[in-house]
Amino acid sequence: MTDHPSTYKGGTPEGSGIDWDDRATLHRVDDGGGLLDGAKALRDGTFADLIKHIMLMPEDSRAEYCIQKAGDRRFDYPEIAALYAGEDFPRDE
Repeated sequence: MTDHPSTYKGGTPEGSGIDWDDRATLHRVDDGGGLLDGAKALRDGTFADLIKHIMLMPEDSRAEYCIQKAGDRRFDYPEIAALYAGEDFPRDE
């Protein structure tokens, strides 16, 4: 997993896209965030693994969860579903 901020030196590296191996945590949408947000994480792993985890959940409960990606970027279910459906999503890893 990468360990550098996504805006290193304020630029975007050539050929950059989504870093599927970036660190991420799974949260309930209603966990309140705040100072102890990291302690409220239900699961951690790579961004791709957490997307796969949410997509394996029953469809009616997926919207109850979000992914917090390194750099404090939050992804809610509609965006997670769109990333999962994308051609560049790593399916066979």
